Amino acid sequence: MASGTIGSGAAEPVLSVKGLTTSFRSGDGWKSVVRDMSFDVAPRETVAIVGESGSGKSVTSLSIMRLLQKNVSRIEGSVKLAGRELLTLSEEEMRHVRGKDISMIFQEPMTSLNPIFPIGKQIAEALTCHQDISFKDAKAEVLRLLEKVRIPNAKGRFDEYPHQFSGGMRQRVMIAMALASKPRLLIADEPTTALDVTIQGQILDLIKQLQEEEGMAVLFITHDMGVVAEVADRTIVMFRGDVVETGTTDDIFNRGHHPYTRALLSAVPKLGSMKGEKAPLRFPIVDVATGSMSEAKPVLTTISATTPIVEVKNLTTRFTIRSGLLGRPSGAVHAVEDVSFSLSPGETLSLVGESGCGKSTTGRSITRLIEPTSGYVNVDGFDTLTLGKAELRTMRRSIQMIFQDPFASLNPRMTVGSAVMEPFIEHGLGSKSDARDKAADLLKKVGLSGDMMKRYPHEFSGGQRQRVAIARSLMLDPKVIVADEAVSALDVSIKAQVCNLLMDLQESLNLAYLFISHDMAVVERVSHRVAVMYLGEIVEIGPREALFENPQHPYTRKLMAAVPVPDPARRHLRRNLSTDEIKSPIRPVGYVAPKRSYIEISPGHLVQVTEGEAALAA
Repeated sequence: MASGTIGSGAAEPVLSVKGLTTSFRSGDGWKSVVRDMSFDVAPRETVAIVGESGSGKSVTSLSIMRLLQKNVSRIEGSVKLAGRELLTLSEEEMRHVRGKDISMIFQEPMTSLNPIFPIGKQIAEALTCHQDISFKDAKAEVLRLLEKVRIPNAKGRFDEYPHQFSGGMRQRVMIAMALASKPRLLIADEPTTALDVTIQGQILDLIKQLQEEEGMAVLFITHDMGVVAEVADRTIVMFRGDVVETGTTDDIFNRGHHPYTRALLSAVPKLGSMKGEKAPLRFPIVDVATGSMSEAKPVLTTISATTPIVEVKNLTTRFTIRSGLLGRPSGAVHAVEDVSFSLSPGETLSLVGESGCGKSTTGRSITRLIEPTSGYVNVDGFDTLTLGKAELRTMRRSIQMIFQDPFASLNPRMTVGSAVMEPFIEHGLGSKSDARDKAADLLKKVGLSGDMMKRYPHEFSGGQRQRVAIARSLMLDPKVIVADEAVSALDVSIKAQVCNLLMDLQESLNLAYLFISHDMAVVERVSHRVAVMYLGEIVEIGPREALFENPQHPYTRKLMAAVPVPDPARRHLRRNLSTDEIKSPIRPVGYVAPKRSYIEISPGHLVQVTEGEAALAA
């Protein structure tokens, strides 16, 4: 479908974009990355721009705000805010528009907040820049805004610094700053991508509520179709700089025509879609060129209940906190507390929970990347916590990790071929020629070609870099892979491809996965069993179908209630989620954790209960 102006009725639009084309200097010429884009946003309306990385979504928002570097970019067309042309304004006039008439929330709040100034002062600055207002009045308004975005104890936190806030709370601070001058238009650029599912739900509810109260228009930029369904009145689908489909969100979801729109929708895992399925199920993939869709085949592995490849009993990991002049212990972070589970060959056990619940620390404690405080861990016959340096090195051939950010885990100065070959050479498993042959073979296995070995990490996309990281983790023929948020930062269709790849490898190599994630819909799709963590403890564990179809612990239900559902009919619903932050895992010196009890709801489905509930059940 060709791009055209899409509007929402007779209301005078707050934002009107016509024929927007943005180009960047490339060599001696110009390369267009957004082409002939036109749309309107009316008061109290939310328009979503969706597409994957590189589609031109963020460039569109930065063009509207005129935040692109002048000497390397060129913006053509028309951008009008309440009838006023923005592209012809001077830089000084545009500065008065930004923050006052148009505000923007960026994906990563820590890149937008100054780490050396208290958050109260930063929000007050947004007010004093655009209004003739005293600091006393500005402070009163900031406290009102902080309360409005539901920051507990706003008065006490006015003088705190960004690092003293959690990710979700920092994003709320950014929203308070964006709303300080009561803008006519709010541009939200991937504001929830990196957030836990419950925090994401709170932020979406908050934007809806404030939009109704303040009457502002919202331009919402995301690649998450579940989020689009819950917030957007109308949707624009972008693909490689072009608008390929526009319409009401209901039309896009239920009657989308373009193969790329269908590809985005098919890649969105829907919570509850696995009902009746026993094995994990691959994602269907749409070929954008032909519109054909691959079959979602189940993963067939042989899981032995008698011989676990990983056995964890009473694992505890604590980090000592030191304070005072002499650095004496004043407390400890109880990151992992008395955790027990097993993992069999060919099985996927998912650990789910919010940031700070201990998921990643559990994975790193098992591999001894972090030293546990106590407990028992057996990996492929190795009593892991008793191993010396040489034995630990041997044990790690059996268990490997895939990290969330492949760019951070790949050396930018090494070619990907050298990075993939390195573990094989370091462990002395063969010659350099053997390593090269095996690396080329594994790169083909993960959907890349052997001739890419000479390239560097920056020459690959995020999804390709994650494939390189997966290939490297397979170089030592491990039996267990710990995938720590391995698909969290990926675009929706790339996420589907990487999940399918992991499931293909599991089926062919009978790998065991400890899959660490906060994405409940993905977890439901890829898991055999699921363990829910809260404050360092497993509060519920069981077979995937039992846990998702009959969740028992209140925290498990809270996680599931927060998952965005790709159904436009839910657009006006409010989750009314608690806005409390996850409780602190810091305990005083000498604290003894209470002994937890579990009751069995159905075979293998265990739920943590209090001592009183355990006695009652007995």
